[in-house]
Amino acid sequence: MPSKTFVSIMKHPISIALSLILAVVISLLTLTPISVQGAPGSDKLYHLLAFGALAFPLAFGSPRNAVWVALLAIGYGALIEVIQPYVGRSAEWGDLLADAIGACLGALAGWSAARLTTFVRKAIS
Repeated sequence: MPSKTFVSIMKHPISIALSLILAVVISLLTLTPISVQGAPGSDKLYHLLAFGALAFPLAFGSPRNAVWVALLAIGYGALIEVIQPYVGRSAEWGDLLADAIGACLGALAGWSAARLTTFVRKAIS
């Protein structure tokens, strides 16, 4: 029998689809060689935003699992950092830290938005 966490997340296929699309985009952007360098430190902002965007839909779709969503996104970021040296990129602890902060902020924002939506729906009805 599937766990309650799995069943709860599976009730929200749009959240899952959006997060999977974002995960593929993140993989493509982080695991392909880059030829252009941005402003110093800007890549950390990109990591933070990408992993925040990755965590938000699942945490919004299943707010009770927001902590697990954040941990899953952080694990995904760690996996990317482990793979990067094998595809001509460099792994950096700073990238993983930015991934973790983004994942936590995205999960928190998703949880907050879901709670606010529930509150508003109850207040209206």
